Amino acid sequence: MSDPFSVGLRNRRSVPRAALPLETVDRFRRTVAEAVGQGKRLISLFGLPEDGERLAVLAILADDGEGLLGVTSTLVGERYPALTPDCPQAARFERELAEQCGVVPEGHPALKPVRRHPPDQLPARWTRTPQDREAYPFDVVHGDEVHEVAVGPVHAGIIEPGHFRFQAHGETVLSLEIMLGYQHRGVERLLQTADRTRGVLVAEAIAGDTVVGHADAHCGALEALARCRKPARAQAIRGIALELERVANHLGDLGAIAGDVAYLPAAADFGALRGECLNLMMTLSGNRYGRGLLRPGGVSFDVDQSMGAEFRDRLLSLADRIEPVARDFFSNASVQGRLEGVGVVPRPRCRELGFVGPVARACEIARDVRQDHPWGVFRFAHIPASTAWAGDVFARAHVRWLEVRRSLAFLVEQVAALPKGATMTAMGELRPNELSVALVEGWRGEIVHAVVTDQRSRIRRYKITDPSFRNWDALAIAMPGNQMSDFPLCNKSFNLSYAGHDL
Repeated sequence: MSDPFSVGLRNRRSVPRAALPLETVDRFRRTVAEAVGQGKRLISLFGLPEDGERLAVLAILADDGEGLLGVTSTLVGERYPALTPDCPQAARFERELAEQCGVVPEGHPALKPVRRHPPDQLPARWTRTPQDREAYPFDVVHGDEVHEVAVGPVHAGIIEPGHFRFQAHGETVLSLEIMLGYQHRGVERLLQTADRTRGVLVAEAIAGDTVVGHADAHCGALEALARCRKPARAQAIRGIALELERVANHLGDLGAIAGDVAYLPAAADFGALRGECLNLMMTLSGNRYGRGLLRPGGVSFDVDQSMGAEFRDRLLSLADRIEPVARDFFSNASVQGRLEGVGVVPRPRCRELGFVGPVARACEIARDVRQDHPWGVFRFAHIPASTAWAGDVFARAHVRWLEVRRSLAFLVEQVAALPKGATMTAMGELRPNELSVALVEGWRGEIVHAVVTDQRSRIRRYKITDPSFRNWDALAIAMPGNQMSDFPLCNKSFNLSYAGHDL
């Protein structure tokens, strides 16, 4: 077997497709399974139609200890032996592969639709399999006094659509199955056909609360293909925007959790503090969510000296205001009683399924792109990974609070010491027949954008993995054994994106 890491693909790098290992199907399966068994992670798996008859399947692996990415590939027909029995991290990827590409991974233990949409990446000579888009084979628990509760996809209030199917005995949840796909917009196909100007607008809209994270990954993947080196000042401003987005969303989550346990003083205070972060983003970019700031080659707006001084003062004030609110919230006995022991994600399951972001770090798994695969300003300014050990709602909330503190310290430091120079450089043409991969630690976790170009330098395949794609299974794992009434609280402690999953 060839070594998938021999290609030397590092974060935000591009390599010729001819340099990628091409394995037989059996060797491909063994390569991926053995790499994951040795502690590597499967971060993306997707199909690419080849010669009208076969499908190229590419697997991207991460070696977090060495900061390396590895790629291996194979060619398959309409059926192939599934990876999932030997590599559980491939389970949802193979479900997506079957749906997008019309290929059947034989032996997959739960080959259910991911988004319930017709294939759009299948080889030309393959027959589209008729699909009942409304059919979904839910699991059912049989037994005396076991009942089923269906929630959604239409929810009270302003919320995205998703369907949750509970099997319960009394108030105790026995299992939870989650059906998504109502927000599918064909984002990957749009990014394969849009020009460079429009493409970044699509990337900003992948998940409305992760504008900076996805725009950064999109720009990074294209910049790698164009061999574009961003100015140091642009890298620093991107890092500032990314951490502002993280702080704003973490504060919003803490406020929502406080509201769910009826601790209204903290809910109100965290909400107001989140508003200040959004106002800072507005000052930086002209938009409260950062739209229009990141563009291939750099950033659209600069931070002058007076704005930098104002930013620093407002950030220091924000840090001072957050501290007593968080201290009061986390030390309150009634809050602790409602959060501790609820919605536990077991650490072995977290490792087995490759969960990311605060979900993994709350299980004492220090998985963080900024540390493991640093890029841009994070190569020079280190933010320690924040962890907890219990894997419950309290741990996920506390990890968010630790990340807020460390991100604010980073922001104060960077605003005061921005490198001199330009904020934008010209982008050249994309290299033909290459693969690039960009990783960004968004506020929910690891964002992966992979781009493959054809021989005319056009984008042939664009693959996105939002952290919610990995972590929705964590919510389903966390609920059994809890009370039905704890679901809203548990759900908010993950705060996953429907749109980011559905694409």
